[in-house]
Amino acid sequence: MIRTATPDDIPVLHLLIRELAEYEKAPDEARATQEQLREALFGDRPAAYAHVAEEGGEVVGFALWFLNFSTWRGVHGIYLEDLYVRPEARGGGHGKALLTELARICVARGYERLEWSVLNWNRPAIDFYEALGARPQDEWTVYRLTDGALADLGKQG
Repeated sequence: MIRTATPDDIPVLHLLIRELAEYEKAPDEARATQEQLREALFGDRPAAYAHVAEEGGEVVGFALWFLNFSTWRGVHGIYLEDLYVRPEARGGGHGKALLTELARICVARGYERLEWSVLNWNRPAIDFYEALGARPQDEWTVYRLTDGALADLGKQG
């Protein structure tokens, strides 16, 4: 079962994010607090949205996403920040169901893109996404400013 996350899901979402960081070999990079998640998802001006996958009344996976905008197409799209299903629940259709829900939202709202990033070494995820018809955008390279480099640039001008 897929449903929209509620404020009561914050503790399990936080735990699943930590599990995802462990899986992606970057546990120290997942610094978000439960309070930050609550504000981002359910504050006065939500910046992100989440859906959860349940099995037997237990949350076993989630998709956290936000809106992006295509200047070329002139409409919003969804950027999937994180998709995670606990290892013991993989193969049960939860990941596909979460992506199907996001695709349904795109179609219903007239959004023309559903995009995400995947680590190059994550072959199981790449195979899963490609089996759904997703294609890599390999002509683009993602760049990121964080920490000191972001602060340094922000101080200029």
